[in-house]
Amino acid sequence: MHDLTGFQRDLLYVIAGADQPSGQTVKDEVEKYYSSEINHGRLYPNLDTLVNKELVEKGQLDRRTNYYAITDDGRERIDERREWEAQYVDF
Repeated sequence: MHDLTGFQRDLLYVIAGADQPSGQTVKDEVEKYYSSEINHGRLYPNLDTLVNKELVEKGQLDRRTNYYAITDDGRERIDERREWEAQYVDF
């Protein structure tokens, strides 16, 4: 995950913890954590980056709404990150 920004990692974690969330659902969850509004110009290009890196897949719920789902590679990257973090932080 060294090639992702912190924001992209946060998006990946939110998507991994939900069942095919829409972009709006991801936005709402991230805004809770950041305690500020996330605009579409920031959100969707970063979601597209995760899709392009094949960490997330994008599909359509209906004509207006896309969903996002973690891929096996995305889940593996999260697992690797958590193992790396565990070396340094053990609560």
